[in-house]
Amino acid sequence: MPEAMLEHVNVTVSSPSRTADRLCRLFDWRIRWEGDAIHGGHTVHVGTEDRYIALYSRPEPANAESDSYSTRGGLNHIGLIVDDLDETEKRILSAGYETHSHADYEPGRRFYFHDDDGIEFEVVSYR
Repeated sequence: MPEAMLEHVNVTVSSPSRTADRLCRLFDWRIRWEGDAIHGGHTVHVGTEDRYIALYSRPEPANAESDSYSTRGGLNHIGLIVDDLDETEKRILSAGYETHSHADYEPGRRFYFHDDDGIEFEVVSYR
């Protein structure tokens, strides 16, 4: 049986274009597609050639749940693999974000940060 592979995750943000620009700067990604979406919304797909994050917003403001870890079906964090953890952290810090929960563990190293919409990202390197 073929192994399943994650292609994308879709999250609601306050501004898909602004979030996509930020992620392109932090992770050297590119915008793959942008256009109209369900419920009169707008979506930007940002990532690599074969994997991406779909950034969605509706015309009216959306309110986030206060604690995704207590919300069934909540988004807890998005994990990203990078080659150079230290260089990536420097980019994130210089963009004004705080990193936290640093850990060395088998088989890699990691840290976390929250973006402007409160989405938590785990950044990990296995090198």
